Amino acid sequence: SALTALQFLTRLPLSRLPYDPDGLSRAVMWFPIVGLFIGLGAAGIHSLVATRLPPSLAVLATLIFLVMITGALHEDGLADTVDGLGGGWTRERALEIMRDSRIGSYGAIALVLSLLGRFLLLSSLPSESFARSIVAAHVLCRWSTLPLSYFLSPAREQESQAARVAQRTSRGSLIRGSLIAALLTAIAIRGGWWVPAVMAVAVTALSGAYFHYRLGGITGDCFGAANQLVEIAVYVCGVWRV
Repeated sequence: SALTALQFLTRLPLSRLPYDPDGLSRAVMWFPIVGLFIGLGAAGIHSLVATRLPPSLAVLATLIFLVMITGALHEDGLADTVDGLGGGWTRERALEIMRDSRIGSYGAIALVLSLLGRFLLLSSLPSESFARSIVAAHVLCRWSTLPLSYFLSPAREQESQAARVAQRTSRGSLIRGSLIAALLTAIAIRGGWWVPAVMAVAVTALSGAYFHYRLGGITGDCFGAANQLVEIAVYVCGVWRV
């Protein structure tokens, strides 16, 4: 299950894993652990590059690493979700737009704001807390899939990645995954770790409520959008406390 989570959330060459249609719902518990490895990789890239390049270029290299290691999975979800919710006045029309692979003006604007916002926030983090903040952010943003998949049903009836996860996450997986995320965040942030944790819970809850209101459930793109919002929210916590 841990390898399945790693295969789904990254572009690491793990294609030899056997296919299991229910494997992803069991793998959700391990998403915060995958976030830990992604965050550590990003912190390592930043630490390595920052010794040779200006801070802004080090942050740019970190963002490039994050996009490449995930294959822009969550950025794509954010763009599709904003396109659908921004351009679709009905549930059916919003879902139709989200299924379209082409990017619209709402999605393009969301991508620009997401990348620019993360660039500015990461550039504003003090060097001594950069690694702690980016690790906590990627643990918590991957954790957001757990409560969303536990409490929300699929917005579409057709078989999809979201349908394989939504309302199939067990209570045990939710509890264990949440405890893992809380522990990793506490280790990374140390004092005041509960601030980004509470922010992540709030953003996830508000996102889930809005998805339920507009779409009647959740899609795979919505998971990606919530992931991006939680990541940004944790960075805001790191900058706000300076």
